[in-house]
Amino acid sequence: MDVIVIGGGATGAAAIYDLARRGVKALLVEQLDLSTGTSGRYHGLLHSGGRYAGGDLETARECIEENRVLRRIAPFAIEDTGGLFVATPDDPADFPAAWRKGCADVGIPAESLTPAEVRALEPALTPRITEVYRVPDGSCDSFDLIHAFIEAARSFGAEALIYHEVIDLQRDGDSVVGARLRDTCTGAVQTVRAACVLNAAGPWAGRVAGLAGMDVNIHFDRGAMIAMNTRWVNTIINRLRPATDGDILVPVGTVCVLGTTSVHTDQPDDYRIEAWEIGKILGEADVVVPGIRQGRALRAWAGVRPLYEPSEANHDDDIEGRAVRRTFSVLDHARRDGLRGLVTVVGGKLTTCRLMAEHAVDAVCAQLGIDTPCTTADEVLPVGIGGSPEKRYHHLDGRLRQLERGHLPGELVCECEMVTRSQVEAAIAAYGDQPVSLDDLRRDLRLGMGPCQAGFCAVRAAGILHQVRRFPGSEATEALGDFVNERFRGVRPLLWGHQLRQFYLDESIYRRILGLDRLLRHGSGLDLDPNQGENEGENADA
Repeated sequence: MDVIVIGGGATGAAAIYDLARRGVKALLVEQLDLSTGTSGRYHGLLHSGGRYAGGDLETARECIEENRVLRRIAPFAIEDTGGLFVATPDDPADFPAAWRKGCADVGIPAESLTPAEVRALEPALTPRITEVYRVPDGSCDSFDLIHAFIEAARSFGAEALIYHEVIDLQRDGDSVVGARLRDTCTGAVQTVRAACVLNAAGPWAGRVAGLAGMDVNIHFDRGAMIAMNTRWVNTIINRLRPATDGDILVPVGTVCVLGTTSVHTDQPDDYRIEAWEIGKILGEADVVVPGIRQGRALRAWAGVRPLYEPSEANHDDDIEGRAVRRTFSVLDHARRDGLRGLVTVVGGKLTTCRLMAEHAVDAVCAQLGIDTPCTTADEVLPVGIGGSPEKRYHHLDGRLRQLERGHLPGELVCECEMVTRSQVEAAIAAYGDQPVSLDDLRRDLRLGMGPCQAGFCAVRAAGILHQVRRFPGSEATEALGDFVNERFRGVRPLLWGHQLRQFYLDESIYRRILGLDRLLRHGSGLDLDPNQGENEGENADA
């Protein structure tokens, strides 16, 4: 093996695609399934760079340039919603001028609209708008994008191993020469030799570098988001003010995502959501879309941003949160630490994942003496049946049209997201001999992501998984329990109104009718406590 890529998020997936296109024999390793970390827990915004035009111009420039690249090579994963930056009397009056200059300096087109024009486009917006600009934001499906990178990489001969954790980096003197991997399902350990390791592990990048004795100081920044039950807006809405908590609304698929917060944490997998975050996000969104806080909040989740500030750029070890730049860094440990065979890429945005991968792979190739240039910005990613390229943007009604025209045969498994049995069976088959969970199928198909949060489709999908994989009944039951718990975990911070009623219905189905908690292994149970969720909702002042 020439290169091991650690991390199955957007950057790791883009990196193995880049390596494969350059003719480098590469293996991607991910401790869970693809896109289970930060890349699968973001708000869905394809940045125009406008969010950073008020201060972080390097990140703003990277975003607008890569926005254009991703639109060209992965349009199937993007909905061209456009974006609006909206100012209200509550926002700093001097900010728009500095923001406009930043946009002009980095090449972000920002078209001025009148409040009347913008309310004709988005009637749900507040009439208190004082200033508004249109920018080329979009929404991006990270699951589709990452799968497309991996599929394309495999077509060039690369390999990907999911559910394999790196437990050690092998050193030979001043060189990293491979990694020890542990199968997280069976516990089996294997050693893979490689000429170089590319560490693209996101929030876990510091821990991975530490396995080779290297110090990479990652700032963990947790952000919470809320999905509303319908698209209150069809255009991405940004507050025209310095970036702070609760200032974006992103229409993604059939929902509208509100976010985000910025909270320092000490753990790369800290997915807690605090009551104040729910109240803050809903309250700030209500300023620009009056009445949205009374709408049906469908689900809340959190992700951890792996922020990095090079020591030469800022010597304040206490810098954190929104004070840390959103650009990325590539650490060539041969240059920085005298350790060959290891490159780490940290920071950045999902929008800039391809650029991050390009720079990281350039560093890897330099260590390996390979001078083949990067070509990942040049061609549309091959996706779809038979690898045929899809050159059109994603459209919201695409799956419905396929269903109505008979292109998605078989009975419906998930009515909310229009997922059919044939799709579930095909997705399971795509994993081959590798492990697959119902939550993996959610990321692949949006299974269980609708208003009922898997209340009706989970048991159907578990039955299909049992049939296709020939699981023992007990194993299929555990898979169902894990999926139900994961879905309900995101509902519990939002238990009021219609979502509380839905929760009681789902709880009745799985606990009282099916008795799922009694069928699970002793002590595992179901995490269904409506009273705790009710208190969380009251504390959120929702």
